[in-house]
Amino acid sequence: MKYIAFTFFLLVNINSHAAEPYLIGPGDLLAIIVYGEPDLSLPQVRVGTEETVSFPLLGEVFIGDLVVGDVEKKLAGLLLDGYLKKPKVTVSILEYRLFYVTGQVKNPGGYNYINGLTVRKAIAIAGGFTIRGSKGKMIKIPEKSNTETVNVKLNSPLGPGDILNVGESFF
Repeated sequence: MKYIAFTFFLLVNINSHAAEPYLIGPGDLLAIIVYGEPDLSLPQVRVGTEETVSFPLLGEVFIGDLVVGDVEKKLAGLLLDGYLKKPKVTVSILEYRLFYVTGQVKNPGGYNYINGLTVRKAIAIAGGFTIRGSKGKMIKIPEKSNTETVNVKLNSPLGPGDILNVGESFF
């Protein structure tokens, strides 16, 4: 019985801390390969501000807020509709979009997102806290919000496009 309870605890814990799937968004650099069709393949294409890519034959295709597998299915479906008999599409992320660190860090700016990014890692990437940097006054502005702010701690996750602001300590 103890073994079953322990296993259940592990499964719940693992699932509750699982990383959220990465959603394609503006600024991501992708490789889109259509097997056997070099003229339709895009070795490097950046997702535009409208969350679209310009694709041969199809024009502007909206791919924002989709995971890689869904982008592959969408493009294959569009190519299947009158262009190719059995399209096989592979999408790879070559470069993630930026996240931003502002405030009391040594090197504020935009940095390429990495999977598993936390506030602690973002501050390290930005050169660490300045002398006045406060570990208790940090806020995140999520990518999809211009006004919403969230108080965060060092182990809080950050997403692509998020803005982290490190406040000032007075002591």
